Amino acid sequence: MTDPVADLLTRIRNGVRVERPSVDVPYSRLKVAIVQALQREGFVWDHEVVDAGIHKVLRVNLKYGPNGEHVIQHVERVSKPGCRVYVAVNEMKDVRQGTGISVLSTSKGVLSNREARRQGIGGELLCEVW
Repeated sequence: MTDPVADLLTRIRNGVRVERPSVDVPYSRLKVAIVQALQREGFVWDHEVVDAGIHKVLRVNLKYGPNGEHVIQHVERVSKPGCRVYVAVNEMKDVRQGTGISVLSTSKGVLSNREARRQGIGGELLCEVW
C-alpha cells in the first residue's frame, strides 16, 4: 500500500456512504492520531484497537445525527506522497467557513487546524473533513 492515510480516509468515506456503524482499518500510530483528531472535533464517536490474530486492527465507530444524517459529508486527502503540502500558522484557512476542519501533522502531534492555530504551529496538511 503506497498511501495508508488515503486508505483510512477512503474506508471512512465509504463506510459513511453506506451508513455502517464502524469501519476496520489496519493499525498504525499515525492513523490512530488522525482518528483521535477527528474524535476531538466531533466527526467520529470513538475508536478502539482490536487484536485480530497477527495484526492489529483500528476500529473506527462512525457518527451520525439524531435522524441518521451524515456528520461527515466530505473527506479529502490534501498532502500526498508525491506532493507534500505544508502550511504555516498564518497561512491556515478555515474549511467551509469553519464548519469543517483540516488535519495537520505537526511537531506536537496530529492536530486539527483549530488546535494548531491555538498552539501557534504549522505543519503538513494531511486532509480536510466537513
